[in-house]
Amino acid sequence: MEVLTDISSPAPAVELPIVKENKTRSRVSRAGGKQKALLAAHLGDEIWPRPYFVENGLRRVAPYHYTYNTWCKERWRGRQLLEIFDSEFRDRPVAYYKEAMEKGMILINGQPAMPDYVVKNGDLVSHKTHRHEPPVTADEVGIIHEDEKMIVINKPSGIPVHPAGRYNFNSVVELMKEQRGPQWIAYPCNRLDRLTSGIMFIAKDPVSAEELRAQIAQRSVRKEYVARVGGNFPDGEVVCDQPILQISPKLGLNRVRADGKEARTVFKKLAYYPPQAEAEQIPEQAGLEGEPGRPWANAEGYSIVRCLPVTGRTHQIRVHLQHLGYPIENDPIYANQRVWGINLGRNDPEAVENTDEDIITRLNRMGKEDVADAVAYYDEMVDKYHQKKAEKMSGEFCEVCDTPLYTDPGDHELSLWLHSLRYEDAGGAWSYVSPLPRWATPPTGFSGPTTVGSLDSLVDAVKDTNPEIS
Repeated sequence: MEVLTDISSPAPAVELPIVKENKTRSRVSRAGGKQKALLAAHLGDEIWPRPYFVENGLRRVAPYHYTYNTWCKERWRGRQLLEIFDSEFRDRPVAYYKEAMEKGMILINGQPAMPDYVVKNGDLVSHKTHRHEPPVTADEVGIIHEDEKMIVINKPSGIPVHPAGRYNFNSVVELMKEQRGPQWIAYPCNRLDRLTSGIMFIAKDPVSAEELRAQIAQRSVRKEYVARVGGNFPDGEVVCDQPILQISPKLGLNRVRADGKEARTVFKKLAYYPPQAEAEQIPEQAGLEGEPGRPWANAEGYSIVRCLPVTGRTHQIRVHLQHLGYPIENDPIYANQRVWGINLGRNDPEAVENTDEDIITRLNRMGKEDVADAVAYYDEMVDKYHQKKAEKMSGEFCEVCDTPLYTDPGDHELSLWLHSLRYEDAGGAWSYVSPLPRWATPPTGFSGPTTVGSLDSLVDAVKDTNPEIS
């Protein structure tokens, strides 16, 4: 497998020129669909080469000045500017955004805007900021296949696909641009969460991207993931068709709710490994060598589960596994007892055990007062380790912009045991499969599968209701 070569040259903080509004509109008006917002975020980007450097196994970005531009989203219309920043962006406190507006660092259509400004359709919001990006894994972006139209990559865990939130240059498309030149434009065709690894399609031109996106939207492309979940997953094909509702755009939080959107996933156990296998693996992964006692309380072993999402809701696999009572073991959101309680949201489609407001409030503390760690199997020793090795506000502030600084993320915050393993055309025209990640292979001293078979049995479980994938 080819890999993109490493990039490890440090660079100082640099100033990014402010974009003129009329130039912004003329360029963005020629873009369409998802590319419109992506292009708006990059206009005026004159930082080259990118200020990357690798340190302590993490790819870092030196702080830099940047002007972020985005068009008014539909849900922003008729709302005050400060309310939007408070509800949509969580990396800085609301007091920072209020002061930035009063100092003229946040503009509407190129003009300073006060906190009580009511945002309208067609408004261009610009925010000039001293940007501090979180570090990401230094793992390479693998190339599975490349031709004149498409690049099929094996995305590392912990890196977002495109600039979003606190991440900009530390994203897959920007890492690839660093290798291919400043004029190169990526056209992502499918989505993967930041923590999820595996197969992604990056088109080289808009037409090729739209062709594959249309095929995926028609559900004639089969997708297979593998996940590592706590406990012994049931045998046979398990179909979960519980609807999913987004309860917080700010946090990207979803849950099974009776009034949500249609969602369907097929699961099938690939392997089960008993508690002693987990006990052997966890100390090495968590850095707990030499610590007394069991690293995980109430461990029941773990299963490697194949996942066929028929629909494409955000966090669908993670949410459905949580609902079934087998959350992904290291999921910092859906396997977090501090957020969901002892039952971890199992079989609660009416939100009786935990209201949406309770879940949002608890999760909003993660990474600030609390550490965002997966605590499906939780004890005092693991908590003590995670408190030391996790990203949260450090109590220090940037000397340039006075923004609160975060500590480095821990290993458990850079990886999710969910991997996009396979994409294939239902008609057999093409198929791409990535290797199983290390966490899905048999642990030392145990035998088990190192490859997966065809998707036939999973497809058969839903072919009557979803003939498009058969």
